[in-house]
Amino acid sequence: MNAIADTATEALHAAATAAREAAVVLAPAPREIKDRALLAAARAIRAHAGRILAANTQDLMGADDLIPSFKDRLTLNPARIEAMAQGVEEVAALPDPVGRTLAEWTRPNGLTIRRVAQPIGVIGMIFESRPNVLADAGALCLKAGSPVILRGGKESVNSVAAIHAALMEGLAEAGLPGTCIQIPPNADRAFVGAMLKAAGQIDLIVPRGGKGLVTRVQEESRVPVLAHAEGLCHTYVHAAADPAMARAVLANAKMRRTGVCGSTETLLIDAAVAPGLLPLLVADLAALGCGFRADERARAICPELPAATDDDFHTEWLGATLNVAVVDGVASALAHIRRYGTEHTEAIITEDAAAATEFLNLLGSAVGMWNTSTQFCDGFEFGFGAEIGIATGRMHARGPVGLEQLCTYRYQVIGTGQLRP
Repeated sequence: MNAIADTATEALHAAATAAREAAVVLAPAPREIKDRALLAAARAIRAHAGRILAANTQDLMGADDLIPSFKDRLTLNPARIEAMAQGVEEVAALPDPVGRTLAEWTRPNGLTIRRVAQPIGVIGMIFESRPNVLADAGALCLKAGSPVILRGGKESVNSVAAIHAALMEGLAEAGLPGTCIQIPPNADRAFVGAMLKAAGQIDLIVPRGGKGLVTRVQEESRVPVLAHAEGLCHTYVHAAADPAMARAVLANAKMRRTGVCGSTETLLIDAAVAPGLLPLLVADLAALGCGFRADERARAICPELPAATDDDFHTEWLGATLNVAVVDGVASALAHIRRYGTEHTEAIITEDAAAATEFLNLLGSAVGMWNTSTQFCDGFEFGFGAEIGIATGRMHARGPVGLEQLCTYRYQVIGTGQLRP
């Protein structure tokens, strides 16, 4: 092991040890204390907005070589800082997830058994570019009773430090240990490797970023992983879609913010309405600066569209490019999604309730939507206050991961003196 790795391992060990000590205080902390910390942190975020923006400007000065969607995720402005503070306040307003009785039953032997929600333990989160993730994840983990170690990308190091300082003010005002929410001392890449090897010190790793980051974490981690999903989302315009709604929803789903994981990457349009509606959808999006990759059936209607390859339909563009395919009904749309999708978020636009029900019930993705934009797949919009990511795969959490998904459970058994025969 080289000196750099040794230093990173030592730093991680110190942070994890301090986090486990903080857990002794945080896990049983009453809601009032946690909410006091969160509300004070929201006030500090607003009070230090100028400092946070100045730090973000420093980060952006070194981001000239980043692709536009990545740079957009890195960028903070007054509206995004205000949304960050509001998200922390919304987490404070939510019920305390810790200590909830999830289920209770009585056995024939007279024993009463309860399943009770409890904190996961120490959480490690590795995220890329979006500095607001620090506030979202810090707030959620705090309310869920779990100390968290957050390692942001090197591109956002100054913004992350400024936001972290505001969160520390909140913890101090509530009398909670500052080690409830920690960031590494520097942007050393070796710290990530140390986190992934920290079995017994960190209880859960959450990667939030691109496919490369998530794949590395899943392959290398010795700690259980709650993986953030790649967002290859689809919007299916059904034969019974309202044309005006389809045009408005698709424009929002694709072009509101192209770099977020809930952005639609593929339009599926029913063959029954494609000849009349597809040219209008293409014109709307082209006017907003969108480019296209289209299959043969779509190009037969709109010959000016560039031809799509099979790889294009597997691509999460995170930019102003949209795949287009013509399909034959709900079953055909679902088959396309199963072949190319990442089980993130899919939407159907239709006035036919039976078709919508079929689509939603047979969909394998974490989130299915009817007559609305895929960009609503967001913990804030779901009423979670914030999220630490969008989980897919066959795991205990799917979709936006909020407070309830950040808890595990234990059992309590209550008897009246029973002896096991």
